[in-house]
This record gives sequence, C-alpha cells and structure tokens, in this order.
Amino acid sequence: MPRLRSKGLVWLGAALLLAGCDAAPDAPVSRQTPAPTEKLGLMTSLPLYWPLGEGIGDIAAGRGAVPWQRSAMGSAYVLELIDTLSPIPGLSPDAAEVDPLAGLDRLAVIQPRGLSPGDNVALDAWVRKGGRLLLVLDPALTGDYDLPLGDPRRPVDSALIPPVVARWGMAVNFDDAQDAAATTAPLGTAMIPLALAGRIAVTDPAAADCTLLAGGAAAQCGVGEGQVTLIADAALFEHQELAGEDGAGLRDVLAFAFP
Repeated sequence: MPRLRSKGLVWLGAALLLAGCDAAPDAPVSRQTPAPTEKLGLMTSLPLYWPLGEGIGDIAAGRGAVPWQRSAMGSAYVLELIDTLSPIPGLSPDAAEVDPLAGLDRLAVIQPRGLSPGDNVALDAWVRKGGRLLLVLDPALTGDYDLPLGDPRRPVDSALIPPVVARWGMAVNFDDAQDAAATTAPLGTAMIPLALAGRIAVTDPAAADCTLLAGGAAAQCGVGEGQVTLIADAALFEHQELAGEDGAGLRDVLAFAFP
C-alpha cells in the first residue's frame, strides 16, 4: 500500500480488489503474479502515480484512472511517495524528527520540483550509506501536459540540476539545437529512448567512480557505499509508446538501476 511521506502527513491508498471469473471445470487454474514486497521511494513532478489534472477529492475516492507508469513500476515494487528528502520536524516540540528516507534502500527521483539545501545534504548522506538512487533530470520535457504554466500540478518542464550532482563530480548540459527526433541508446542490457536529452559530463573523476552510458545521456556512479544512476532524459517516463509493452522498457531500466 503506497504511502505519502510528506510533512508528517501519511495518505493511505485504497486497496483494489480484483474480481476473477469462474473457470470452466477442465480449464487450468491461472496463477496470480506474487505481489511485490520490496519498497521503492518515489519523488516526482510527473503524473506517474496520480492521474494528471485530477482533483484531491477524486484521488482520495480512487476514481481516477491508474497511470501506466504506476502500473509498470508497481508491478515490481511497493511505491512510497515522497515530497521531501530531509528530516521532517515532529508535530510537537518533544516529538522526534521523521526521516522520510528511513527504511528505504531504493529511491527514484524523477524530474523533481527542486531539491532544498536540506534535501541535497540528506540525499548525499543516504547514498553514501548504501542507498541506490535513480535520478532523472530532463532539461526539456517532450510530453504534452494540458495544464497552464504556473499550475502546481504541471510537471517541471526543465529540471533544475541540484548541487549534489556536482558534489558527485558530474554536470548536465543541454544542446537546444539538437534534432528533436526520438532515438534509442543502450543502458546495460536495456534500451532507453531519448528525446531532446541532456548530456552528462564527468567534471571531477575523484568525486565518484562514474561511467558514462547511453551516449553520454546517462551515467552510473559508485558514491561511498551506494550507487547513483543519473539519466538526463525523461522520455521513458512520459511516452507509453516508447516504454515497451506493458512498460517493459521502464522495468528494464529500474532493474538496471536497482540490481
């Protein structure tokens, strides 16, 4: 059951009951895929979990359609939504802080709205202690979002590169004159779609053990005891037609980032 770790507020998602049909007497009994048990923290401005444009009332009542990204990611992990990475003060003066990263070994930060200084510090410490991070920072989204500029539900069109990326010895650059046509590039054994992708440069080889991948649109780095997979393009998370059947390509990238 997903949880929103946000300023001490926990939202409990409604359980979905799947009704099956009675099989014929001689028909083989189908086996359900076991529910995932491993947790994946998720921070994003993209409509990966909640449907785009839905109101709070519809979301709380479970009336919105389930985004295809949520179905693909949720088939592999128990998703826990997060909107801050730094410790949250207790609700009373004598209450302990709440660490939103406590109990998480895997975290996906995909086109976030921006990380605070405290978020940068907390994320760096969490990775160095052994956390595995998928960080997707797209300088130019290519999806269509029918919401006006300034609407808080609208995804961040151009990612702000958090200072922690430089701390890990990398920079993300963008060539706005590049061809807008979608291409693909290898990411381990997976193929990742790219559309107006950024390019990653290793600026300080001593800061982390980084390997550039996908023609420079991605990198994987050993940072302390942990690992960071940085992708400078979010096309895989925006366009269902580029993500493979039932989001198989998306799951392949998750498997690469979280072996």
